[in-house]
Parts: sequence; C-alpha cells; structure tokens
Amino acid sequence: MPEALRLSAGDPAPAFTLADQDGTSVSLSDFAGRRVILYFYPAAMTPGCTTQACDFRDNLASLGGAGYVVLGVSKDSVGKLKAFQEEDGLTFPLLSDPELTVHQAYGAYGEKNSYGRIVTGVLRSTFVIDETGTLTLARYNVKATGHVKSLRKALGLDA
Repeated sequence: MPEALRLSAGDPAPAFTLADQDGTSVSLSDFAGRRVILYFYPAAMTPGCTTQACDFRDNLASLGGAGYVVLGVSKDSVGKLKAFQEEDGLTFPLLSDPELTVHQAYGAYGEKNSYGRIVTGVLRSTFVIDETGTLTLARYNVKATGHVKSLRKALGLDA
C-alpha cells in the first residue's frame, strides 16, 4: 500500500459524519464556529489507547476552557465504543469509522513500523481544526503517553 495522503496546517479539514458511542450521528459541521481536536487511535480498550483517551479526559476541562472540543475516532463498533466510554469514564464523543473512510480522508490509515515490521493500520494521529474548518495542526504517528501534554504546549496552553 502506498504512503497515505498527509494533511498539513492550512488544509481544509475533510468533512465527515460518523456515529458516536450512542449511535447518534456526529458531523464536523456540527462544530462550525468552534475549535476541534480530532484524534485517531487504533483500538478501544487497549493499553495505549486507554492511556491516551484518559489523558484527554483528564485535560478536558482545561481544553474546553480554552475553546476546544475533543473527538476521538477509531474503527471500533458503536457498542465497543460505548463499553470503552463507560469503563473509563470518557466524557467526550467517540466516533465509529469501521469502513476507515474518515481515517483515509485524514491520512490516518496506512503503512507504519510496528516493532520492526512494516504493517498497514491506523496511524495514531491528531488534528486541530479552527472555527472555519481549516487545519491548524496535523500530527502523525504520535505517542499515546505524553501526547496531550505535547499538544497543550503546541496550542500555547502550558506556560
């Protein structure tokens, strides 16, 4: 599989509509006029993804206070996302993209190095979208641990 398309700051954020953990349709356009942190993770209820999701959960008040909405996206089913939300007390929308359509639109699915092997899968990625629907930050292959702290610094939220 060829290198995935990569988005950059300044690109328009690809539009999407996906079901959340409750089966409710959520569209990027629902957040027009607001800033969005959209992050892609490989699989609910795995150690790294749980660490990352709980880190976002624990920083949600300060991110929200700075005007950001957080949305998590994975290929998991709505039912698995609901279990993930309940098990870890996640209080932001988790979106189901089983067909990987949105992953591919954002370049968050493709070849990656996994323990020395090249495999095709979800690239742990984060995008910040401004009020007009333009990307202000695009990060690929981020680490689960410490990612939110690094993101906060990039957004100027940590002095």
